[in-house]
Amino acid sequence: MFRMSPRASCAVAVLVAIVTLGSCTGGSPQAGPRSGRISIAYLQKQGDQQYFQDEAAGARARASELGVDLEVVDVGTDAGRTLDAARAAAARGVSGLIVTVPDPVLGPQLVEIAHKSRVELLASDDQMCADLPDPSVCAHQKLVPRVGFSGAAMGEAVGRRAAEEYLKAGWQPEQTRIVAAGRTDLSVCRERMDAAKLAFLQEAGQVRTLDIATDNTPEGARKVVASATAAEAGSPRHWVVWGCNDENVQGALAALRAAGVAEPNVIGVGLGAYLACKGWESGAPFAMRAALAIKGRDVGALAVQTMYERLRDSKPFPAEALAPTVMADPATWRTAGITCT
Repeated sequence: MFRMSPRASCAVAVLVAIVTLGSCTGGSPQAGPRSGRISIAYLQKQGDQQYFQDEAAGARARASELGVDLEVVDVGTDAGRTLDAARAAAARGVSGLIVTVPDPVLGPQLVEIAHKSRVELLASDDQMCADLPDPSVCAHQKLVPRVGFSGAAMGEAVGRRAAEEYLKAGWQPEQTRIVAAGRTDLSVCRERMDAAKLAFLQEAGQVRTLDIATDNTPEGARKVVASATAAEAGSPRHWVVWGCNDENVQGALAALRAAGVAEPNVIGVGLGAYLACKGWESGAPFAMRAALAIKGRDVGALAVQTMYERLRDSKPFPAEALAPTVMADPATWRTAGITCT
């Protein structure tokens, strides 16, 4: 998710205009402050997930405070629906378009739609590139400005906490396996999981890791993790689990539980805490030892605020605007301000 130069500007596919230093927009770089009521469309992926529901709530609350007309559209994981929703919003005359893209391959097309319609474009959560389908190989100056979290920092925090729990448990590497589960075709997931692996290695040394590709849902993760772990030779006694999000960790823990692995023999470290907290709330034994809390409400509110300041005051988009995170566990999640819904 997170590598951008403070001098980022955006190029639109092959026909791009150079915009204000530190910003990348689909609209006109000469456009001044907007008068009258501001309208924004927020296109979100996977609106059935708690994180994105919280993000929408935060966006709506901030829009109400600012007097902004906001429409939130759930595009699921559908690429065609995303592009159609972007075109429809532009045709309605919205001033700003915030997109949590279901697949970064759509970046160049979304940038082109915004540019042709003279609509300001801001990425939410996941990175987009103006002229390439893979943001991880995108030139810094062509990355779309983004509001969200630092993938590298999140992954590092997860890996370090997993290492801490592993060392505290006193497990031996030859008796342990790591499950790293997530959508490996998404650069944001690869960034988080690679950072977690490196941090764990630095803190606790080498442990055999199973990198397992999933669809980022609990059920999808459960199925593929069950298959991958059943095929693992050596009958490992202990398991460490992390992933791209809480959904992957929850699914992996369910797979290990169904295979007869006792909760004390599993260390799960989530990323999100919105699912982890439900297990902690029950008070029952739960292998999710900790989770990095990311608050969707904070990102939604920050995205709307950032777009509002661009439209109302012509304030350049920051290359990245990052929301805070905090590591939580069964003893601290309530004081960390996590709302478990």
